[in-house]
Amino acid sequence: MPVFLSSTASDFETQFTALLGAKREDSPDVDDVVAGIIADVRARGDEAVLDLTKKFDRLDLTPASMAFTQDEIEAECTKVSQGDRAALELAADRIRAYHARQLPEDAEWVDESGATLGWRWTPVSAAGLYVPGGLASYPSSVLMNAIPAKVAGVPRLAIAVPTPDGIVNPLVLLAARIAGVDEIYRIGGAQAIAALAYGTQTVAAVDKITGPGNAFVAAAKRRVFGKVGIDMIAGPSEILVISDGTADPDWLALDLMSQAEHDESAQSILITTDEAHGRDVAEAVTERLKTLARRDIAGASWRDFGAIITVRDLDEAAQLSDRIAPEHLELCVDDPNALSAKITHAGAIFLGQWTPEAIGDYVGGPNHVLPTARSARFSSGLSVLDFMKRTTLAQMSPGALAAIGPAAEVLAASESLEAHGLSVTARLQKLNR
Repeated sequence: MPVFLSSTASDFETQFTALLGAKREDSPDVDDVVAGIIADVRARGDEAVLDLTKKFDRLDLTPASMAFTQDEIEAECTKVSQGDRAALELAADRIRAYHARQLPEDAEWVDESGATLGWRWTPVSAAGLYVPGGLASYPSSVLMNAIPAKVAGVPRLAIAVPTPDGIVNPLVLLAARIAGVDEIYRIGGAQAIAALAYGTQTVAAVDKITGPGNAFVAAAKRRVFGKVGIDMIAGPSEILVISDGTADPDWLALDLMSQAEHDESAQSILITTDEAHGRDVAEAVTERLKTLARRDIAGASWRDFGAIITVRDLDEAAQLSDRIAPEHLELCVDDPNALSAKITHAGAIFLGQWTPEAIGDYVGGPNHVLPTARSARFSSGLSVLDFMKRTTLAQMSPGALAAIGPAAEVLAASESLEAHGLSVTARLQKLNR
């Protein structure tokens, strides 16, 4: 059973703080191992990647077979049913349309001093996407990572998707084709991250790496950050549902289990203004866990990290939600828009009982790569902007330099940076001759 809390209890603050601080990341200490793998790939390139692929994925590759050929991709794509293909294409169209609206605009203007200022947005030259491999891999993640990159205008997009024991998910390859991916490598783990970051004889280095992975992949992304950009270090999935008692308890139970079934370390929380309703949802979860295919995983998540919190009113629910800063937030209340306006910290908000979080995972349009572990307090989900960078522009006219240059001379002197000041002074002296 989950933990039951009430905001009116005398020890609520202690219990709620403990809930926020519960360590859900069940990762071994892998950093030393990952450091060795990265060093090996940097030293030996393809040879190291191939050796590690044989060791961890039980797959013999050569430099020539590291990447899928177009014929291999085509052969796998033909295995996808028409129904699955249509669903992927619908999802891709919606994701592409949503992210196209995120494209920023360049700007340029002349200020009151006569200086021309502005900025220009440009895409990174190459991005790498990591996709967990085997039959458990998720084609939806390919779309969510690759489409924003292509909308941003990234010229080259490479995917690393391990194929342990040679197992390939045709849906992943079709998703990559639909999204416009340029290269697909059948390598994984920390060695794939190292190859994408530093390059090998076969894999050209990229500028940014995105996508989920296990503890080794996460540790590798941490280590290569700075050499390349990364999206985020994602933790276990999480969902917070706020209910005023008007939604079907079984619907909410399924929504809570939609994240619990991801991982035994996932977290599902219900906040409600109706204690009896909370009990009904808990009973509905118990019934659903009897039949779910992934009931062992979902049940462990619900038992160890689940919570049902009863609050005085929706204002208090909003306050607690901001402290949780959930990855996914469902507002199953009579007026979800009004409640949403009171909430600041959430990766994604799903408004109303007809908007299950699962829609966001697949076909809603917004990105499902979202901040976890309370990082929604200071970060956002993946977007087109993650694959772009802004370059500022400035052009001084002689008059503009005459107007603002003396202030620069003063500030340079205050910082004891003589050459800084002199670079301005030399130009001002030229103007005064």
